[in-house]
Amino acid sequence: MTFTNAPSSPDFTATPRAPSTSHRRNATVARLVLGAAFLVFGLNGFLNFLPRPAGPVPEGAAAFGAALLRTGYMFPLVKGTEVVCGVLLVRNRFVPLGLTMLAPVLVNILAFHAFLAPGQLAIPAALVVLELYLAWAHRDAFAPMLRQRATPVSR
Repeated sequence: MTFTNAPSSPDFTATPRAPSTSHRRNATVARLVLGAAFLVFGLNGFLNFLPRPAGPVPEGAAAFGAALLRTGYMFPLVKGTEVVCGVLLVRNRFVPLGLTMLAPVLVNILAFHAFLAPGQLAIPAALVVLELYLAWAHRDAFAPMLRQRATPVSR
């Protein structure tokens, strides 16, 4: 006798279940917050509409910022990347690509604040947490990049 609704052994090759409503909502909020932060801070790099932090700028931080400005291209490249990726995240388009492009920017922001301006680490740390959460939420998109051995596609 066969039961049609009988529990079967777990099938680990089955497609994953759809994420729960709360998981989707949390990922959406994280995506919008991270995207808005990079959109605003990126635009501020071009338009300077946010007030500068009060107090003196640490010597190493000032030297690093001056070096980025003196290259003529690095500061606009970083801020342009932040704006583009912020728009991608806010609009929910190419989210894994935007997260991938923001990862090295975030590592540098976190290192800058950890080593050159240590009093202001809360916002960079929060942005890193949001990035990691979203990377985990989109881990299926990153799985092919994380293969130990990859073979090229033949055509």
